[in-house]
Amino acid sequence: MLTDAEIRSLKPRDKPFKRHDEKGLYIDVPVRGSKRWRFKYEFSGKEKLISLGTYPEVGLKAAREARDDARDKLRNGIDPSAHRQALKRSQARAGENSFEVVARAWWKEVHEKNVVPTHADRNLRRLELYVFPKIGRRVIGDIEPPDVLEVLRSIEAAGKSETAQRTKTIISQVCRYAIATGRASRDPTSDLKGMLATPETRHHPAITDPEELPAFLRAIDGYGGYPPTVVALKLSTLIFVRPGELRSMEWDKIDFDQKTLDYQSSKRSGRRTGSKESERIRVLIPLPHQALEILLEMQSLSGHGRFVFPSARGKGRPMSENTVNAALHRMGYKDHMSAHGFRATARTILNERLHYDMQYIEMQLGHQVRDANGRAYNRATFLEQRREMLQVWADYLDDLRSRKA
Repeated sequence: MLTDAEIRSLKPRDKPFKRHDEKGLYIDVPVRGSKRWRFKYEFSGKEKLISLGTYPEVGLKAAREARDDARDKLRNGIDPSAHRQALKRSQARAGENSFEVVARAWWKEVHEKNVVPTHADRNLRRLELYVFPKIGRRVIGDIEPPDVLEVLRSIEAAGKSETAQRTKTIISQVCRYAIATGRASRDPTSDLKGMLATPETRHHPAITDPEELPAFLRAIDGYGGYPPTVVALKLSTLIFVRPGELRSMEWDKIDFDQKTLDYQSSKRSGRRTGSKESERIRVLIPLPHQALEILLEMQSLSGHGRFVFPSARGKGRPMSENTVNAALHRMGYKDHMSAHGFRATARTILNERLHYDMQYIEMQLGHQVRDANGRAYNRATFLEQRREMLQVWADYLDDLRSRKA
């Protein structure tokens, strides 16, 4: 039997050599490099060999324990070498099917393609902050409802109930992707209904009383901030797209001859098939002449770049998501109007005061509208009706703007 002192005293020679311990265990001493433990055994009439690690990382006692474990497997009819290979393959598959690996694949293959970049980046950040540190290394098919609930409760405990709800939705989408790609059999979030606190509903401030609009429109005209911000405010009143869609608007999506803006809604249709998320709705927006005039003026400021509203800091990025709201706050409308509120303003007044059909308004808002048979209308549906509606809306705003205070 070997001793620790004897092993330490073994020095390399001109040729590799070995020293035996007992029961098939011995140590290899190479010409160069670390000493290595080996275990020689016989299985099904064949002599076989496995490595038990290097010395001194694996000491004599640990090497003997590893040998004894291998001998136990032999007594139970298990080949230690085959068992080790199977374990390695299992671990490799577990790594490929970990929640983080699957989630990143979902994000790249599905999510990033179906939502605007800021939304995609925000959801990836939520995964990286709250989910990956807790269950990222777990095999996604082994994750149970209590595992997910623990993640979500930790977010709630930080006072972020809305973030917890959104994170639950993201986890659900990842799990459904895993089911569709054969890496899981169920979505554990389906068992968590009612387990989270319902976040308080927050409505975006919006002016819906026409009597308040004249002063607001004149405040926009008199705002002395960054010129693209002023244009963004004016255009928001005219075509009322979502704030993220406005700030990421690109010049090549505007057709000045056809007087249209072609864009993809930042919201999805709500329909899901297999592993694919519902498609983002494409919308063709008619542009009233007031909007075209504003955009033509804007060309001299940003027409050389990609975005209609570029970031003031440059670097090829669009305007910050907080720019319009910050301008409204400086104008004194912090609790009365928001970047998203332009949509509520138009929706309310177009329907209640100007009596336009809600189908036209919903289509203009980028919401999916279906016919009597449940089929979604395409992006150009009601184009002429919406063109007339938006021109009437723009003229209506001009009329309000010209009224005396």
